[in-house]
Amino acid sequence: MDQVNLNAWEGRTGHSAGEISTTLATQLHATLGNPRIAAPSFGDPVPQLWHWCAFPPLTPTTELGRDGHPGLGHFLPPVQLERRMWAGGALRFRAPIRVGEPLERRSSVRAIKEKVGKSGPMIFVTIDHAIYGASGLAIEEQQDIAYLPIPSTYTPPVKRPMPEKPILSAKKAMPETLLFRYSALTFNAHRIHYDLPYAKDVEHYPGLVVHGPLQATLLLNAAKDHKGRGPDHFHFRGLHPMFAGVDLDIAAVDEDGALNLMSGQSGHQGMQATAIWEETV
Repeated sequence: MDQVNLNAWEGRTGHSAGEISTTLATQLHATLGNPRIAAPSFGDPVPQLWHWCAFPPLTPTTELGRDGHPGLGHFLPPVQLERRMWAGGALRFRAPIRVGEPLERRSSVRAIKEKVGKSGPMIFVTIDHAIYGASGLAIEEQQDIAYLPIPSTYTPPVKRPMPEKPILSAKKAMPETLLFRYSALTFNAHRIHYDLPYAKDVEHYPGLVVHGPLQATLLLNAAKDHKGRGPDHFHFRGLHPMFAGVDLDIAAVDEDGALNLMSGQSGHQGMQATAIWEETV
């Protein structure tokens, strides 16, 4: 791997304009919201993490890679490892964004690091995003993307058990229709989430893979329901792939005022997250 060449992408910047329109808000609510509550309308605050649908990647279909991702070498470095995943992230929510307001996202590549793991070489790319609404800076975000080789067979990561005595627990159905809708709303063409033959025969997963951002959204929603308001800080990282057709378990434990959350299936964790609330005066 030509790390010197990849490091040339550090500091690269990008800019996107976006919006959560009333139509998109209605569609997101139908997919992720509480059906007993009305969808947010024009001018209403947008639920946290819905901004991930505000800046769709508008790469022409002819320029998508075999996996469905936009081709690399423009904003993101041309990593020669075929498996790409959203490994984790961290967000600070400074102000709400609202349905129908123009949004601006300023992005920069913070770091590119190469490591060697059990499955071979890995490249980690860290991106900083700043999302601005009509009143200024609304969200600061760090996104961590991991690139790995596609293995010849599926070898799952080490399993970490779900907590024995959570202070909250819930189950969320993971039908294929939910994954399809979330892919459509984020304009994410990554085929592991909706193309079962590709997921099984090319990337060698046992089933369709639940999106990391979808899991993070469900964990944040659970934190908000538990506390009564959304967190000011939210961090998450993927541990183990989760698959469609099996209910997703949501659990949390309290630790020094922060809420540590986990998604899981079959008794083991898929994602860990931490929600933190700043003290209000």
